[in-house]
Amino acid sequence: MAKKQKTEKVEVPVVETPVVETPKPKKTKWEIKDRVYNLKGSKKPLSYMLRSSNVYYFDKEKGYERELKYCENQRTPFVDEMQGDQRLSHIIFRNGSLFVEKEKTTLQKLLSLYHPHKEKIYEEYNPVQEATDDIEILELEADAILIARELDVDMAEAIMRVERGSEVSRMSSKELKRDLLLFARNNPSLFLELASDDNVVLRNFGIKAVELGIIKLSSDQRHFLWGSNDRKLMTVPFDEHPYTALAHWFKTDEGMEIYASIEKRLN
Repeated sequence: MAKKQKTEKVEVPVVETPVVETPKPKKTKWEIKDRVYNLKGSKKPLSYMLRSSNVYYFDKEKGYERELKYCENQRTPFVDEMQGDQRLSHIIFRNGSLFVEKEKTTLQKLLSLYHPHKEKIYEEYNPVQEATDDIEILELEADAILIARELDVDMAEAIMRVERGSEVSRMSSKELKRDLLLFARNNPSLFLELASDDNVVLRNFGIKAVELGIIKLSSDQRHFLWGSNDRKLMTVPFDEHPYTALAHWFKTDEGMEIYASIEKRLN
């Protein structure tokens, strides 16, 4: 009779998965320095009093709103951390600005970190951020001016017609170039947007054709017609600008034929 073979148990080693702790975000170290705060907007009143009490800050760590108050005799802006008498102090901007010395840490932290009116009524002056914003604006202006210098007359006229309307038709090439460069410098974002929009040229083409009587727009602005025989060319879709609709129509098969015919008459 065959003997039964004993089955040996194989021990499988248990591999423990190390627990990876999520690093807690480091708190930004408070920099001790003088700070300047400016009222937002173009108006700079002789004096403006910012609310220094009955304002609240939502503390995410604690999970509830905490009352704020500025008291010069306290070391914290949080009412629940104050000790002793609370002598309320005013926060006053003079000529739209408030300078706070580095020694007044409590007021600085209230204005820079906790006050709910920051970025709404006032903002902290940040020279680095201001320089960054200035660089972006200057680079945008430079790009716009470079493109404006290279534009041909037709494109320049198309862009300036958006800005100046029918007045463009009476401008000399020098006046057109000058105003184009000024427009690029003063409003670079809009200029670059228009310069990259091929519909601008088609809109200008349509406007010139109407001004010269080659085609015309009906009084109700619903139809474009041939100027010579009033034959209807296209119907403007509801709630769309007539010349924008015409520009889109010029890209269709039928519209391309009409475009070629108008172009011969313009030349």
